[in-house]
This record gives sequence, structure tokens and C-alpha cells, in this order.
Amino acid sequence: MKTNNGLIGLATGLAVGAALGILFAPDKGKKTRKKIASKTKEAKDKLKDNLDDFIDTVSEQYNSIKDESEDVLKNGEKKVKETIENA
Repeated sequence: MKTNNGLIGLATGLAVGAALGILFAPDKGKKTRKKIASKTKEAKDKLKDNLDDFIDTVSEQYNSIKDESEDVLKNGEKKVKETIENA
């Protein structure tokens, strides 16, 4: 999870840095606003992709743990029944 937080922080930092770089670059206001809009959209899309990947990873891990837990529970129930039958 720390890695994903780092990626989100990095993406945010890059977006802010790009926006500041564009703001201080000598260009006409209209061009600057278009560049900012474009860079902001790119950063938003990257952030969304990273978040989607993070959610997919967490979901896969959750399902894996859930499946393993169900298997352990079934094996435990089976052993309890076997123990009761043998007693």
C-alpha cells in the first residue's frame, strides 16, 4: 500500500510541477491555459489509471484471502467431523 501511496504522491507532484512550469514559461495567456488544461487532464488520467490498478490489486488480494479462508474453514469443519466420528 505504501508503494501505491508513493505513486499517487509522485503523480500529484509531477502534475503540480508541470503546471507551475507552464505558468512561469513565457507564452500567451490563451496558450498557457490550454497547456494547463491539457497537462491537468493527463495527470488526472494517470492518477485514475493508478487508482484503478490499486483497486484491482486490493480486490484480487481480498478475493485470494477470502478463498483461502473458506478452504481453511472447510478443512477445519471436516477435521472436527472426523474427530467426532472417531471418538
